[in-house]
Amino acid sequence: QVQLVESGGGLVQAGGSLRLSCAASGRPFSSDNMGWFRQAPGKEREFVAGITWSGRTAYANSVKDRFTISRDNAKKTVFLQMNSLKPEDTAVYYCVVGRALVLDTTPSAMDYWGEGTLVTVSS
Repeated sequence: QVQLVESGGGLVQAGGSLRLSCAASGRPFSSDNMGWFRQAPGKEREFVAGITWSGRTAYANSVKDRFTISRDNAKKTVFLQMNSLKPEDTAVYYCVVGRALVLDTTPSAMDYWGEGTLVTVSS
């Protein structure tokens, strides 16, 4: 059974930083493409960042140069370092496994989802 457990969300002031973690189990992980999506209140779920099994990364334009995705295969964990946070980054952030990443970043193409962690950025 695949499990993706996110952690690290919380309340932060604009300009601050947070680091999200996603611990995976039930899969090999090292051969998986991983990613992060987010969903703000009243908005559709959107791609944030992805990393392939080989380390290739991709980012949404809205977070490029502020967010960094990385992975630790030994710990079966993927991270999202978020810097210079803005109020518009407020959302529930979801960890995903997606074979189609990073070429296909549509939510429907992802294979497994975590339950999400809430990030709130105050102005």
